[in-house]
Amino acid sequence: MIAQFESVDKQLLDILGTVSDPEIPVLSILDMGVVRSVNTINNIVKVEITPTYSGCPAMDAIGDDIKAAFRKQGLEAKVDLILSPAWTTDWITPKGRKALEDYGIAAPLNADADKEALLGDKKLVKCPQCGSLNTKLISQFGSTACKALFKCEDCLEPFDYFKCLK
Repeated sequence: MIAQFESVDKQLLDILGTVSDPEIPVLSILDMGVVRSVNTINNIVKVEITPTYSGCPAMDAIGDDIKAAFRKQGLEAKVDLILSPAWTTDWITPKGRKALEDYGIAAPLNADADKEALLGDKKLVKCPQCGSLNTKLISQFGSTACKALFKCEDCLEPFDYFKCLK
């Protein structure tokens, strides 16, 4: 269980665990770290979420998916966006990082290593296909703004790298 949710009703977390990130469907919104709090007030489940970056187009879809998941269980939910503190890739759980890599997306490095990989041409991003560090930045922007496009020089596969956000 995610430490910040230890006192939360397991049923509420189980329901939230069924809601996937629309851009990375192998990650739940819990593992992505966008859920900030969940509690029940007057028989309404209140869920607070933080976007991965301001203007993230997936937040409306995530809010609708949360409400639908609770409605399916006979519960009403209210979803609020919390903008501060800003989301950070540090909030992705270890399970989420593994799911990213299993899906073919390199998990974020720390902030200093991220800058070196994206700006300094250092080989720090590990290929999620073969595990090689012999990788090359192709574009600082991948399939979404929060990802960069890399290519493995050993297995020759292209892959997304999820940029570090602090």
